[in-house]
Amino acid sequence: MTTKRSAGLLLFRRHPGAEVEILLGHMGGPLWERRDAGAWAIPKGEYGPEESARDAARREFEEEVGLPPPDGPYLPLGEVRMTSGKLVTIWAVRADLDPALAVHGTFTMEWPPKSGRMEEFPELDRVEWFTPQVARTKLVVSQIPFVERLLDVLANEG
Repeated sequence: MTTKRSAGLLLFRRHPGAEVEILLGHMGGPLWERRDAGAWAIPKGEYGPEESARDAARREFEEEVGLPPPDGPYLPLGEVRMTSGKLVTIWAVRADLDPALAVHGTFTMEWPPKSGRMEEFPELDRVEWFTPQVARTKLVVSQIPFVERLLDVLANEG
């Protein structure tokens, strides 16, 4: 069985005299609409063997957030295997983005279940900036290591 792979971009910013902030997206659709803790994610998505992980990360960012991915430098944060078995690769990139400008991509699913009706929902219904401390409470647990890795990279920059 082939391992599913996903890639994404973790945007971060730091204003003078302020703590680092990271951009997360709240997962869209009816399964997530009333949840907050554990319902946020790094913009990312699946890719196949015909595409590089970095190209997929850039493409998925644009599909999910609706804005062009920022230019680098891209800081590799490595891979994490999700509980589903999917292997996720993330890069961090310093950029500032106004969440109000996001135009989210959509997906289609049967809703309500077994109704035969197909409904369209946003992949992410909003994006927001969070400090790492708050992000740890919002993120899907399996993605928290990427926040820790980003903080380590930034601490080693000097």
